[in-house]
Amino acid sequence: MSANYTAILWNQQKKLYDRYMWLGIGLFMLVYAVFQLWLQPSITFETLIIRATALAAFVLLHLILAIGPLSRINPAFLPLLYNRRHAGVSMFILALIHGAFCIIQFHALSDTNPLISVFISNPKYLETSQFPFQTLGFLALMILFLMAATSHDFWLSNLSPAIWKVLHMGVYVAYALIVLHVATGAFQYENHPFNWILLFIGFWGISGLHVYAGFSERYKLNTHKNILAENGFYQVCRVNEIENTCAKTAFINGENIAIFKYDGKISAIHNVCKHQMGPLGEGRIVDGCITCPWHGYQYLPHNGQSPPPFTEKVKTYDVKILEGYVWVNPVPKEEGTFVEPVIIEKA
Repeated sequence: MSANYTAILWNQQKKLYDRYMWLGIGLFMLVYAVFQLWLQPSITFETLIIRATALAAFVLLHLILAIGPLSRINPAFLPLLYNRRHAGVSMFILALIHGAFCIIQFHALSDTNPLISVFISNPKYLETSQFPFQTLGFLALMILFLMAATSHDFWLSNLSPAIWKVLHMGVYVAYALIVLHVATGAFQYENHPFNWILLFIGFWGISGLHVYAGFSERYKLNTHKNILAENGFYQVCRVNEIENTCAKTAFINGENIAIFKYDGKISAIHNVCKHQMGPLGEGRIVDGCITCPWHGYQYLPHNGQSPPPFTEKVKTYDVKILEGYVWVNPVPKEEGTFVEPVIIEKA
């Protein structure tokens, strides 16, 4: 985290991650190049670059797509999730080199603009064996470009997390386009069963990981919900339904409860002011204190005590946050009892 934006935020862990990642990419491409030269000694340098960058980018894309579900299944993969944006930008660079060499080799000598030529040189969209696969690759590259260009926190902040997330979910559209690009392109000319087996393993492996992670998360969520319910907690509302410095009120098992959101935290106290039974939940937090809307009596949200020298106290309650929902236990604590506020985790 940083208070100011920098072009690239490299800490020691990210530097180490990038070094090992690019070392791995380099070794992978070197081994592939040696293997190709052994099989096809007459292969040109341009073709070797096109194939090596394509394969490296495609393998890296599979690894990137696997990081998300793997980190949900096992927290040991979280360090990879932390550095996933760097892997994504690296994958785009490889894809860009692949695309640039393809356009130069196959379209640069035409009288037509090379970029336009990509779309009009082959209009056989209804023929599987001669489908214009380069169009699919170009569209996928544009999606990857948008993702790489907006990967910085500057865009996350200025586009809003919701829009940024939708934009970056486009990786699945890009992945589908790339799979079709490979299936209708290279595999039409190198139609060996082993190639298709690898493609299907990659596709169904990524799909299976996402499905398993989804069911695993739902199972954990239901388990946590059951544990909370067994311990007397009730689901009240979503965290984002409570305005900052304001409260959501709930009447559970005879308890009148006000749940306040403030400073990135959640606390719950009894909803009735000690002065003249005013509704504390209709007030707001002023100068760090819950302020009654009737006569301005104040209470600290974490312990229900009025700030010194005042001595009024109200009951407090345990709260939890699970998957963006606020849960509260209506069994009250003694008046003025400290209850640790729940930190709201940022999405």
